[in-house]
Amino acid sequence: MNGPAISASLGFISAASWGGSDFIGGCGSRRSPALLVVISGQVLAFLLLTALCLGLRLPFPGRQSAVCATVGGVIGSLALALFYRALSMGSMGSSAAVTGLLTAVVPVVFSLFQNGLPSAVNGAGLAAGLAAIWLITSVPAPERIDRKPADPQASALALAALAGVGFGTQLILIKIAGASGVWWTMTLTRAAGIVALMVVLLFWRPRRPWGRYWRAGFPAGLLDSTGIAVYIIASQIGRLDAVAVTCSLYPAVTILLAAALLRERPTRRQTSGMALAVAAVALLSL
Repeated sequence: MNGPAISASLGFISAASWGGSDFIGGCGSRRSPALLVVISGQVLAFLLLTALCLGLRLPFPGRQSAVCATVGGVIGSLALALFYRALSMGSMGSSAAVTGLLTAVVPVVFSLFQNGLPSAVNGAGLAAGLAAIWLITSVPAPERIDRKPADPQASALALAALAGVGFGTQLILIKIAGASGVWWTMTLTRAAGIVALMVVLLFWRPRRPWGRYWRAGFPAGLLDSTGIAVYIIASQIGRLDAVAVTCSLYPAVTILLAAALLRERPTRRQTSGMALAVAAVALLSL
């Protein structure tokens, strides 16, 4: 297999891990506060990663990599808080579509400036992937007759856009930091993310009961960390734009799991997006 094929395959594995993490975390968030589910998973991942790094006596990364990993962890966690807030304010489908699309667009733009234009085939794959992300994550917003000028939907979309830019920026920073090693990069990212989420928790108190949130948080956190590790490896092999778009197809996995386990049938638009995603991955692997 060539470099693009390997990176595309790893990107798909990362998307599968993130999609599974979101499914488990989403199910757990129906019974427990979402922030507590996320924090518990990140704490477990941080402890395991720290033990791995110290046990293998891995060299600590340089200053630039450490700073990029730490800043990426803070930005990613704050983006997560903004994303949850956006979902609670307006149409979930519209917010998820904006966030998902910008998560991929930001690394694509960065990669175009850094690496130049991709080949025609890969460029077509990027375009197909971005379109697939929009179709998969976008659902029709419910009609409202009493829409007022001060509709919270506009604020929700603004927060969703900020979250997407934050997630995309995190992908760039993690890619840069990962050049010095995967495991310390993830450890520093998790440590910074935990601190940022704890600060958010001080000002945004969950209203739901706090019991047993770790049951979903632990497996979700492990899958999320697996996705990050595979993404870092993929981003060191192939172009950042191709890997970012492939990884950002993770909502398709969440939708398929919901269809199989919860009997939530995807819409025709989402089904079309998943079919287009397959074509995008094929084009990006050439």
